[in-house]
Formats: sequence, structure tokens, C-alpha cells
Amino acid sequence: MVKKVAKKKFIIFIVVLLSAALLLVGLSLYGKAQLAKVPDLTFSEALLYTLEDNKDAVITVGIIQGGQTTWKVYGENAKKLPDQLHTYEIGSLTKTFTAALINQAIDEGKIELNATIDNYLQLPERKHYPTIKELVTHTSGYKGYYFETPMIGNFFSGKNSFNGVSREMVLARARSLDLDQENYDFKYSNFGFAVLGLVLEAVYESDYTALLNDYVQNDLGLSATKISEQDGDLGKYWDWQLHDAYMPAGAMTSDIEDMLRYAQMQLNDPRFGPCHKSLKTIDDSTETFRALGINLDEIAMAWIIDKENGFIWHNGGTGHYNSYLGFCPETETAVVILSNLASGYRLPATVLGIKLLQELGG
Repeated sequence: MVKKVAKKKFIIFIVVLLSAALLLVGLSLYGKAQLAKVPDLTFSEALLYTLEDNKDAVITVGIIQGGQTTWKVYGENAKKLPDQLHTYEIGSLTKTFTAALINQAIDEGKIELNATIDNYLQLPERKHYPTIKELVTHTSGYKGYYFETPMIGNFFSGKNSFNGVSREMVLARARSLDLDQENYDFKYSNFGFAVLGLVLEAVYESDYTALLNDYVQNDLGLSATKISEQDGDLGKYWDWQLHDAYMPAGAMTSDIEDMLRYAQMQLNDPRFGPCHKSLKTIDDSTETFRALGINLDEIAMAWIIDKENGFIWHNGGTGHYNSYLGFCPETETAVVILSNLASGYRLPATVLGIKLLQELGG
């Protein structure tokens, strides 16, 4: 009797496994079928699909074309909303600001692009450390991030994964890592930008938050852009602690007017020219990315270069937000998409932004 019950349970277990496997295959095939439709969608169709029947969605779309700057706000079913400024998390677009600070430090003679990080941080003697250039191009050999104890509590509380990961933890991790080769392929690394934040603090003798906010608001004149204080109007912002080390990788908030000003600076402010210069060929576009028009051909100082379309771009994503800023230097056209939806929800801002930039003749 016991054997019959055990056999029956085993059969049920196998059936469940097979059912789950078939479901995954079915979802995969469905996903591919849906993906195949995306390239043929117009920007308006893609926007409608993303916003369909979502009453909480707020996506702001900004355009620079022909010397004119315009923006619109869209809600459920792509309905036009009042032209209200909303505060969005811009996620990894923060990295372009961190890279701009690195570029400024290079101009001021405080940092050398090809110098290794042990020139600026107190690290043990070792055969190899990554250079500043390798960090800003994600070719340092560092992983995307490294596990630290606060991540356990963050997981169970639903907080930002990097909340409470201190600069001391990141520095200790950098001291313990022994990179075994001198050249690495492209691997997107939030940890690498956390280390860049430590370098900036060392050479400027200033806290990263104070340094970044002063640069953005006083040097660039972007009054609504800053390290997040969780005080915007759309809610569900990531929690950060005062001296969190991963802030240089993705802790900023902004609005559409500031981000369009920032996009305009990328087009015509000579301070940002060096940030757009290709530093390495990466050719990191997957088949899926190519199908969606997302090309990662080369990388500059944080900025991704799409050689096929002539675009320079970066995106960002947090738990409840995603964003895109792309521009075409040749046509002096730029697009900014700011969304209060997670990047995995339907079509991300990156796909929307690329479609719009292509339609504008970028």
C-alpha cells in the first residue's frame, strides 16, 4: 500500500514537472511570437501597448528636433495627460553623470584615464588592478555586483538591493578581489561604478552625494536633478542610506525638463565631447536586442554607441521606473523617455525611445 501511494505521488510529481516544462515552452514560443511583432510597431502603437489598461502608468516623452524642445505626458491607454512635471528615478542614467565627473577630474589633472585604481585608493600591492578607463567602459573584470550582508534584509523587506551597502564594504571587496588577467570583455558592472564613486571621493575629498549634487545643480544648472531623497510625486522610490556606495551607479531622480536640458548638453556642450568618444568595441548585442533595434556596438565613458544608427544612448531601470536618453549628433536630434513602470513591464523605455528616435530621422 505504501509503495502504491509513493508510486502515485511520484507519477503526480512527474506530471507536474512535465506540465511546468510545457508551460515554459509555450510561454517561450508565445514570447517569441510577440517579440516578432515588435519591430513592425510604430512608436505610437508601442506606447499604446505599453500603457493599455494601466491606470497607474505615467510616461513622459521628450523630443529635441530642429532646435525645438517639446514634451508630453501619457497615461492609461496612451491618453494625453496635463503637462505636469513628474519626478522619476533615472536609474543607471546616473552612470553618465558619474562618468562626466570622472571626465571633469581628468580635465583638472586629478585623474588619469589609463591609471589603475590603486593610484587613488588604499589597496594592497597586487599584480593587477583595473584602470579608470576599464571601469567607465565596463571592461574591468568586475562582476555586476558582489553579495553583501545587507542584501539579505533588503530581499525580505523588498527594499533596493544596494540599500545599506557601505563604501567600506565596497572598498573591502575591491581589496579582496584578485583579477587574474589584464584584459576583460564587456560586462555591465554596477560594482565598477561604485568603485568609481570611491575614486571621486578620494580625489575631491568630498562625499559623493554632495559632490554630484553640487556638480549637477550648480555647474550644469539642473535644479530638479539630484541623488534621490524619495520625495517625488510618483511614489515607490528606492530607499538609500546616506553613504551607500552604489549611489554612483543608479541613485538619481529628475524630471523631463532637466533631462531634456541634459540631452541638449550632450548635443552641443563641448564639456561632454570626450564622454562620447569611443573607447572600446564591445559588440554586445544579442539576437533579441538586435530584433528590438538595441545595438551595443561600442562604448565611450558610460555611453553606449550604436554605430548602425548613429545613436549614442544610455538607459536606466529601478524597481518601479525605467528611462532612456538617446541622441544623434549628426541630426542634432534627441529623445528622452521617463516611465514609472518597471523595465520588464511590456515594452521598456529603451525600445520606445529607439523607435521614436528612428521615426524622427535620427
